[in-house]
Amino acid sequence: MNQYETVFIVTPVLSDEQMKEAVKKYEDQLANAGAEIVHEENWGMRKLAYPIQKKSTGFYQLIEFKAEGNVIADFETELKRDERILRFLTVKLDKHAVAYNEKRRQKAAEKAAEVQA
Repeated sequence: MNQYETVFIVTPVLSDEQMKEAVKKYEDQLANAGAEIVHEENWGMRKLAYPIQKKSTGFYQLIEFKAEGNVIADFETELKRDERILRFLTVKLDKHAVAYNEKRRQKAAEKAAEVQA
C-alpha cells in the first residue's frame, strides 16, 4: 500500500455544515474502497492565488491516506464530478515525505499540549 495526500478546495458558498458533509463523503468513499485514513486537516477558508469560477476564497481540506493505486482513479473521478470542489491535487508520498508529515504532526501536538498547560 502506498501513502497519498490529497488537498482539495471546496467552494466558499457552502455553509460550514455542508462543507463538513462534502469532506465526510470523500472520507467515506476512501474507507469503502479499503483505504486507511492516516490524517485529516481542515485548513479553513483561505484566499486563492487567482480567481476560480469567479470565487476568490475557498475551504481547504487535506486528507492523508494509505491505499492501493487503483483507488486513486475512482477517488479523483468523484472529485472531478462534484461541483462543490474547485480544485484538487493528489500526491504519492515517498518515505521522506511520510517522515516529514509525522514529525510535523508531532510538533503540532506538542505545541497544542503546551498551550493547554
